Amino acid sequence: MNIHLPNKAQLLSGKKMQDSFGRNIEYLRLSVTDRCDLRCAYCMDEKMTFLPKSDLLTLEELEQLAQAFIAKGIRKIRITGGEPLVRRDILTLIKRLGAKLKLGEFDELTLTTNGTLLSKYAAILYESGIRRINVSLDSLRPEIFKKLTRRDSLAQVINGIFAAQKAGLKVKINVVALKNVNADEIADIIKWAHHHDMEISLIEVMPLGEIRDDRLDQYLPLSLVRQNLEKNWTLRNIDKKTGGPARYVKIDETGGILGFITPLTHNFCDGCNRVRVTCTGRVYMCLGQDIYVDLRSALRGENSEEMLDKQIAIAMREKPLRHDFSITKPNQMAQIKRHMSVTGG
Repeated sequence: MNIHLPNKAQLLSGKKMQDSFGRNIEYLRLSVTDRCDLRCAYCMDEKMTFLPKSDLLTLEELEQLAQAFIAKGIRKIRITGGEPLVRRDILTLIKRLGAKLKLGEFDELTLTTNGTLLSKYAAILYESGIRRINVSLDSLRPEIFKKLTRRDSLAQVINGIFAAQKAGLKVKINVVALKNVNADEIADIIKWAHHHDMEISLIEVMPLGEIRDDRLDQYLPLSLVRQNLEKNWTLRNIDKKTGGPARYVKIDETGGILGFITPLTHNFCDGCNRVRVTCTGRVYMCLGQDIYVDLRSALRGENSEEMLDKQIAIAMREKPLRHDFSITKPNQMAQIKRHMSVTGG
């Protein structure tokens, strides 16, 4: 007979953290930097102005924030950026969170990365307790990858992905579907991912951050992508839950799993279970809204633990029901001016 004993976080919190709509908030996406070594065209301009390093929370402060959320019932933490692995000494934070994971204080520690530094860090990530990572990869064609990211790093990313698998990490590929850019190779990317025993999710481009390209020129509805895939493949809906917004299918012909993340064509906010904390200590309760609660002042003031509790409680109360993303006309201004790299991917 299995007996489930409450872990430290559960004993501290006493109950699950809920927003005002009764949704259980169990997932923290913790950004450690807004910087990135790529310059993806749908994400940022080539000549980005990044935050001064003095604006960023220290690694100790990021750990303190994570602990505050764990104590309130957060069960899963994803380290994000920018590109999280470019943050100096980031492995110190990952190892410390991994130690809490191994003590049973929460259930899962994961990472989202562009893959450029995985060859260097994959084994250490596994040793720290990470078992799954998401890798952003929008093209397998060197010329398209270089055009999209403004960097000639595709081979480096592919080598990093295979290094991650060799280290024991389960890899999921994330692909932003872009009209007239990678639309004609989505099926090939899926086949490649499934051939190498990786799940894959497709994501609709979102109107986040001011960029030079027209969002309408980029936007490719995933409903259309699915229709095109079904001309050659059998896609069967499956009841797979990962705590995220994706809806999943099994593809008979490849034998693999495909996820659809559709903020524009199919709103998924009713099941939202997450909050995002930026590297400057702002907690955004919704990716598609500009409201936030400042946690940095609470961290750096007197009675920091008590003030953090109060600010997190405000964040739960103010978490909106849904986002307001839409892309409907040419030259549409970004609905949210902050870049994805600032919020945390």
